[in-house]
Amino acid sequence: MNEEYIDALKALAEPHRLRLFWLLIHVDQCITVAEAMDVTGDTQYNASRNLKMLYKAGLLAQKKSGKWVYYQLAEQNEPHWQALVESVGSIPAGEFSDVVSKCKKRLAMRVNNECVVGPDSEEWQAAISGT
Repeated sequence: MNEEYIDALKALAEPHRLRLFWLLIHVDQCITVAEAMDVTGDTQYNASRNLKMLYKAGLLAQKKSGKWVYYQLAEQNEPHWQALVESVGSIPAGEFSDVVSKCKKRLAMRVNNECVVGPDSEEWQAAISGT
């Protein structure tokens, strides 16, 4: 059996990684570890680890820009990969609706589509508190 299938399914078997992957499907944007931390409430270690595991499983691509590493959905043209993305994307939004709204607020803080603030910043706290 192809190890790529097993690695992808193992990566998605963990709820936090499944939530991150679902989020990236629905926001159709790249995301940094700092942004993932603010959106999910995960620690730096866990957010970084989860994004890296999705990357190593071939589900995400990464690119470095300045001091940030951006993660986005990997371009996959194989039918089994597309079916996997469609399957995860079809999970009802109710399961993850809070992360979508937080993610939109966090991505709106970018300047020229670049992440400019670190995790748990005063700007982020003001954005989520509505002040």
